[in-house]
Amino acid sequence: MPDRFTKRTAPGAALYEAAGLTWLAGAVGGAEVVEVIEAGQRELVLPRLVAGRPDAEAAAEFGRRLARTHDAGAAAFGAPPEGWAGDGWIGTEPMTLQPCTTWGTFYAEQRCWVYAERAYAHGGLDRDGLAVVERACTRIGQGLYDDDAPPARIHGDLWSGNVVVTAAGFVLIDPAAHGGHRITDLAMLALFGAPYLEVIHAAYESAARWLPPRWRDLISLHQLHPLLVHAALFGGSYGPQAVAAARTLL
Repeated sequence: MPDRFTKRTAPGAALYEAAGLTWLAGAVGGAEVVEVIEAGQRELVLPRLVAGRPDAEAAAEFGRRLARTHDAGAAAFGAPPEGWAGDGWIGTEPMTLQPCTTWGTFYAEQRCWVYAERAYAHGGLDRDGLAVVERACTRIGQGLYDDDAPPARIHGDLWSGNVVVTAAGFVLIDPAAHGGHRITDLAMLALFGAPYLEVIHAAYESAARWLPPRWRDLISLHQLHPLLVHAALFGGSYGPQAVAAARTLL
């Protein structure tokens, strides 16, 4: 079996992903990140990771290290990884990277509303659902969910498939890295389920410096963006799930 593989993607996306991996790997004591061997406009060469079996100890270590990755910080909410200029991608969807001084403004405008419009245009949201999301975005943009935490260095697409469990522990791959809120990565892990999720969350909480006391109540808020992305890409039940998440904010 080859010890490396080549990932092919949209023009420029490979370079953005490489910048994100390098930025995440730069967090001292942070989560393990797959090495970038080579990157070009459309291709990214990475080591081939050998999957192992997760255990509670490795999950706890990942949770603690993820907290340190986040605490390495970012220049602003919405800021791109260091060394990257311009916008990025989440999966195959373009993703705006415009620095903001407040999280609510950034999240409402760049993460939720834009993908709600795309989901509506592609049939993933109906008009009534779009109106519910719009009302939620208004509340988010008004700063009702802002807190004192500084911008975190987040993976940005941290569903369970983007965390590979190896013999050496949990390894991050395929980021949509940017400056964001810490709960965003934790909520994404919960969206589709991750091995030993509660262990990860508890270990993260024990190591976190900036996590709000009732952060678990905000998980649906932080799942709104990935649900809208999925509604735009795939339709199906993702639109109603996004609307349900938005309703919890009203």
